This record gives sequence, C-alpha cells and structure tokens, in this order.
Amino acid sequence: MSESHRSSERSSYVWPAEWHPHDATWISWPHNPNTWPGRMAPVPDAFERFIRTVAEVEQVHVLAGPAHAAQDAARRFHHAPRIQLHPFVTNDCWVRDYGPTFVLNAKDGSLVGIHWVYTAWGGKYPPFDEDAQNGARICQAVGASRVVSPLVCEGGGLETDGEGTLLTTKSCLLNPSRNPQRTEADITSHLCEMLGVTKVIWLDETELDGDDTDGHIDQLARFVAPGRVVVASRSMESDTNIESLNAMRQQLEHCTDARGRKLEIIDLPTPPPRWINGQRVPESYCNFYIANGIVIVPEFKHRPSDQRAAAILREQFPHHQIVPLDASDMIWGLGAFHCASQQQPRPVIIGQEAKID
Repeated sequence: MSESHRSSERSSYVWPAEWHPHDATWISWPHNPNTWPGRMAPVPDAFERFIRTVAEVEQVHVLAGPAHAAQDAARRFHHAPRIQLHPFVTNDCWVRDYGPTFVLNAKDGSLVGIHWVYTAWGGKYPPFDEDAQNGARICQAVGASRVVSPLVCEGGGLETDGEGTLLTTKSCLLNPSRNPQRTEADITSHLCEMLGVTKVIWLDETELDGDDTDGHIDQLARFVAPGRVVVASRSMESDTNIESLNAMRQQLEHCTDARGRKLEIIDLPTPPPRWINGQRVPESYCNFYIANGIVIVPEFKHRPSDQRAAAILREQFPHHQIVPLDASDMIWGLGAFHCASQQQPRPVIIGQEAKID
C-alpha cells in the first residue's frame, strides 16, 4: 500500500462524491449473452427493476444498444417517466467502466466528462470498439465538455470522498495489461490533474475470487462519508477471500485522507461463497449505488447476510432510504448495480454547500 500526495498545482476539476446530488444516472441496456452464458433470460428484468427504481428519484439515460436490444428497451420503457433512451450501440452493459467520469469545472461548476481509454479490462473481452466510443457519445448527448485522457482506466477502479481523496488498487491501474509504460507516480499525477484529488491511496494486490477486473475498488471499499469507508470483509472462516480482504483492511487502518483524518473502517461482510456452473461469483455488498436520496443495495438471495448488509448501510446513510434489489442473476455477469451505472452530478458553483435532504 502507498499514499501519494499532490500539493502544488491546483487542478481545473473537482470530482464530487457519489452522494452529491445528481442530475441523472446513465445505464446501458443488457443484450450480450456472452456476459451471462446460459443465464441471460432473467437479466433484462433485473435491469428493468434497477432502472425504474433509479427513475423514481432522478432522470435515467439508457444506452439502448444494438437494434434488437433497443427494441426490447423501447417496449419496456415506452412513455416511462424520467427514462430516456439513446440510440447508442454498445458491446456490453458495464457503463461504469466505459462511460465518462463526470467531474465539475473548478471555476464555473459546469459539467465535464473525463473520457478514459477503455480496453475491456485489459483486452479480456473483445470486441469493445463501440463501448470505447460511448464516452464521447454520452458527453455530446448531455452537452458536457469532454477531456480525453491517455490513461487506460475503468470507472469502477476509482472511488472518491469528494474532498480530495481517491481510493484505487495497484492490481488494476498498474496492471501490465493497462498502463505498462507508466509508473505509479506518473499515474498519480495524472489522476490528480483529471479528478481534482490531492491524495491517492493505492491498495496492494487485492481482489475477490471470481472477479475479472483485476481488483476494482467498487467491489472492495467504498466511501460512505468523508473519512469513513465500508470494506468488504469475510463472511465465514472458510472463505478463500480471507487473506486478501484482511490485508486490505489492515492497509486502510493505517491511512489518512486528504485532510489528514484517520480513516474510520466499517466492515461490510460478503455473503457466503456461491458458484454458478463451477465458477465463483464475486458477490459484494460494496457494489451499492447512491442515487438522489436512496442507496440501492444488491441482494444475493442469502437472507441473513442480505439483511445484515442493509442494516449496516442504513446506519451509514441515515438521510437516505435503503432500497435492497435482487442482484443474484446480474452477478453472473460479474458485476452489480454500481458496475452498471454512472452518475451525472448536478453542476454547482464550487465552494457552495450541496445539501441532500
């Protein structure tokens, strides 16, 4: 684990925390059977429930995908309030990773999209040509300025407290399949410039069994408030994730944030291990999504751990409604609600307090 600071030159951008008020959420309609081999049938229903839940509190922009997928989405959401379909072709549904990371201009508070280089998790799942272009399409659709980054990066690998601290993992951004010619210092400097953070906490090799992202942070550790982090923790002594998750927690226990606060760590136990077709699925309650006034928490059909996770997050988000949603089919695609969404923060004048009722 390492911690890197940038204290000199001020960035042009500010990246709000996910609990900052949103103008909208972006979600891609699922259509690729290779993402859910042999279990595609229930997935569109799961995404429909997710989209309709978010649309109860904010606008949802849906990337409709190729023609057959777009027809399905149009049939389901015809005249649905606060749901807008866009005729953008997609290869897959994980828009968190290929959509732009929306930040705000530090001078006027306007919306800016950081468009990373997308290679489908180090070239694991070709083709990804359409998804690599969707950052530009989304920025154009919403009228946001677009800043093109040369960094190979996925949005699920980045987590912020909105006050200058960034959490990420070395196993992802420093992976030879992502940025082999870049050093940790180089990537740190670039992240600070693009996201307006002043401190990057790099976690050492840490990932869940069954995860194909090389350790995205949104499966492992999430800010729930400045200075406070929930971390995926073992649910039982026989879990093969024990060593990795214990090591991650120990690293975070010694960290401070950009403002010098020692991080408060809250355990968010994972459900017991589950396999589909002989493959471990990376179930983690850290893959929750914060929308306006609600927190959508994945459930994995294990009632004791599902209820415990909802209770823990209810304590951490006293001003939000906790909304559990079934993700037991979605997770066969190796992602859940956070992976499947990208927030579009509400523009504000930087320095003004953003209150969430």
